[in-house]
Amino acid sequence: MSGGLVVLGTLTLPGVRRSVGYARRFLRDLLPPGHPALDDLVTVGSETVSNAIAHTASGEGGRVTVSLLGGEDFYTLEVADDGAGGGRPRVEAETGAENGRGLRIVEALTESWGFRTDGDRTIVWARFRSPCGILIGNTDRGLSQRSRTLVPAAFEGGDR
Repeated sequence: MSGGLVVLGTLTLPGVRRSVGYARRFLRDLLPPGHPALDDLVTVGSETVSNAIAHTASGEGGRVTVSLLGGEDFYTLEVADDGAGGGRPRVEAETGAENGRGLRIVEALTESWGFRTDGDRTIVWARFRSPCGILIGNTDRGLSQRSRTLVPAAFEGGDR
């Protein structure tokens, strides 16, 4: 594989709350059960998709794209949103409040994280070590183009 990244999967969802669950399922289905990075990856994916929906134009009728890439011994999660009018992700100071802890969780569970811009869009990335290397190939647990259950269902109905 010579050190490059391989795209293991990408999913674009509407910017509604129920898309967080679809993103979790998508990520969970890309790695085998019991993989050492699985729980942290799914937790960080859930948090970053939730943030995209709550704090960017993705949650105002836009979309959010979740991608998982693999390297020789790591995974990189990317969550792209529709932008926040120039606002960028940042870790908030601890205040004891109920909210504002999301990126602290991301920071604690990842090897590293950050963001980059693409025009108005922001792509938050998070890197996870994978001591057993990456798995290449589609596990196809209902997420392929032939499946008519996961992705179309996310786009139907209102904001639930």
